[in-house]
Amino acid sequence: MLNWQKRQPKVLLTVRNKIDFSLPPDELFLNPWRDGGLWTLQKPTFIWQPLAHTTIEGFAASAHAPITAMINTQIALMKKHRQFKSAVIYNCVPVLVQAAGFRKSYITSHDKVLLSGAAGVRAINQHRWQSDEGETSVPAVKPQLADYFTQCQAGAPDSHIPVLDAGFLQGVDFAVACRNTFNYFHFITESLSQLTVLDGLDFQGEIYFHFPNNAEKQRPFAESFVEALFPEFSGRVHFERAPKDYPFVLTAFDLAGAHFQQPMQSDPFAALALSNRVWAGTQATAAAQSQLAMNTVSSALLLLRQRALDALEGGDFSHLPTRFYVGRDDRQSRERHMQGEDLLFDHLRLFGFEYVVFENLSPLEQIAIMANAEAMVSYHGAGFTNMLFASSEAYVIEIGTLQTAQFRWGDFWPLANAAGCKYISFFADFNTDNPLSEPNFAVDGIVPVALGEAGIGQVMAFIVTVLGQFPTLAQSTDLKKLARATYTAGAFDQTEKLLAGHAEMVARDAELCLLKADCCKQLDLPKAELVALDQAFKADPKRWQTLVRMIWCANRCERPQVIRWALSRLLADFPDRHDRFVSAHEWVRYVT
Repeated sequence: MLNWQKRQPKVLLTVRNKIDFSLPPDELFLNPWRDGGLWTLQKPTFIWQPLAHTTIEGFAASAHAPITAMINTQIALMKKHRQFKSAVIYNCVPVLVQAAGFRKSYITSHDKVLLSGAAGVRAINQHRWQSDEGETSVPAVKPQLADYFTQCQAGAPDSHIPVLDAGFLQGVDFAVACRNTFNYFHFITESLSQLTVLDGLDFQGEIYFHFPNNAEKQRPFAESFVEALFPEFSGRVHFERAPKDYPFVLTAFDLAGAHFQQPMQSDPFAALALSNRVWAGTQATAAAQSQLAMNTVSSALLLLRQRALDALEGGDFSHLPTRFYVGRDDRQSRERHMQGEDLLFDHLRLFGFEYVVFENLSPLEQIAIMANAEAMVSYHGAGFTNMLFASSEAYVIEIGTLQTAQFRWGDFWPLANAAGCKYISFFADFNTDNPLSEPNFAVDGIVPVALGEAGIGQVMAFIVTVLGQFPTLAQSTDLKKLARATYTAGAFDQTEKLLAGHAEMVARDAELCLLKADCCKQLDLPKAELVALDQAFKADPKRWQTLVRMIWCANRCERPQVIRWALSRLLADFPDRHDRFVSAHEWVRYVT
């Protein structure tokens, strides 16, 4: 069993737990590159490095045209302006902190707040709000905060955080600052993952999780996951409510939270940002910090994933389903049922899905069910934290709303990128009296989902197609919508087979023919791609782009006769385009 410390008097807790976030930034925040009070145990092998993006896609599934339009606008914003060209792994390292204080969910050194990971972002946001007393809104860029980060970044480019010999750490404890101990998402991603920085240190001290909430609110998963994934620390792990002070303590420092403090001469992510509509380079705007967070994967999170998968070795989890719908146990989580849930599951059950409640599974069972999953389906909630343990072949399908697309979708991107799974979201309607009225997030929080019959049909068509069972559709518009979705989700083989099952409909529609050609290109089937392009041109001979693509595809297939034919049609029907193409690509003059 894990150990508990006695609760401190409430008055003492209140006084010592306070942080004055209205202080000037240079008095409030610790800059480890300049201020001292913090040492790494070795120089980090990297600060950040790129990570290939996994499949993350979203689709509107609303029954209302105005909501559909807003959802599509939000998806486009996220994909075109907020997603980086690649994800980023940010290093999380063990550090020794001097004069350490644990205040609510923050760590201080000499009364200055350490900007570590998500807690660091929250600390900066707290400063934004609390230093604007009397103002009705917070400006996009606060001059005082901007000046602070500019001064931090102006430090010597080769400067680094001081390094301390790990041999001096005997008798020093390790402590974690928790957002809380009742939210599964925050505990697993922000708190539990920090223990991985102890790997390889032969740590023999005590471990403390400090949290701001009442101890009675702690959920059982906090203890059970520590015990399951870190058995080597058995008997040495304690949960103790903040505040707590240490003359010296070890903790994990997630460098992502201090990104804008680091000495830098230019924006290191300039080449990764798709646009400057949201990303502000070296300026720590709230929007830029949010964008960085959704594209960043902590190295500690990757280590936690690997540790969890390694813990499954030798276990028998054959009783767990590979296709499942995740429901909730209202005794252990907030009631937020989805309208349409029963009908959706009735359809899913026909295709081998079982009903699962994560809270009723042990930690290793939760990890195993995701590691072996073919498809997981559920409505938005903290259960998607377990996406961290999914395989790269798994489809993790979330049903949310416009609200979750705006405020929560990006929170789960790091988990999807860490796992490499296929994270697909369908954004449906609000389960409210007036689904056309957009809730106020600050007042209403996350509202439940309503998935109508048409939305259920849309979700089911997608699921069965990516799982290799293809529906027969009567309308080309429905086929296009489904095929575009599965293609966008990277299911190229399934999309090609779906279109092949509607061959007559495809042959009459140039757009469908081109989509089939795209599938064949992705599957490296150039001859089949050429056939689909020929069908596309026959269905719509007004598209000169199809002829140009046929030329390139025929060249790859070594079909000179097709190249000559396509060039002749291009000359006859689109002479200007022909001349431009030939002048730009001299090689076609010599095709015989």
